[in-house]
Amino acid sequence: MASLSEKKVRLAVFASGTGTNFSALQEAIVDQHLPAKIVLVVVDHADAPVIERAKKWDIPVFKVAYRDYPSKSAAEEAIVAELKAHQVDAILLAGYMRIITPTLLAAFPKRIINLHPALLPKFPGRHSIEDAYGAGVPVTGVTVHYIDDGIDTGPVIAQAEVPRNPDDSLADLTERIHEVEHRLYPAVLAQLLEKGELHS
Repeated sequence: MASLSEKKVRLAVFASGTGTNFSALQEAIVDQHLPAKIVLVVVDHADAPVIERAKKWDIPVFKVAYRDYPSKSAAEEAIVAELKAHQVDAILLAGYMRIITPTLLAAFPKRIINLHPALLPKFPGRHSIEDAYGAGVPVTGVTVHYIDDGIDTGPVIAQAEVPRNPDDSLADLTERIHEVEHRLYPAVLAQLLEKGELHS
């Protein structure tokens, strides 16, 4: 029987869009032989491009249409049932544009991680890159943090700064932030796995 340190942590990635951070995480797990496996991708848009990325890796996708449920909590109950069916240990949010409710938090306490494209607590919310750009700050960045019942308020795990150059367009800044995301998130995942902090 494998020891705890040898057991692969079973991960679910939640995404709403293109899935570039999902790909960065999956490639890091494979290339660095990390003791983890992404066993499920959860999406809230039936046509999200991340679905095709998951298919290329033969990773199952669970599509949840929130409008089909009487409440957000009911939708999350369906998600929790699917996560349990796949024996998921921890959740990585990668551009998932939904507020997580206590239903999911209670099922995975301190095992839901989020990636946010700003230096929290500055610029929380879904328009953080635009907000930082509009505010003219000389430095913004990326935060990896645990999810709690607030909006981008959970304990910070790691941060990386991204300078804003004087001649940056919003697209320039966005591209550099994404580049840092693709490095920071896999690095933090590796550290958490090494510490054994994602086992259920």
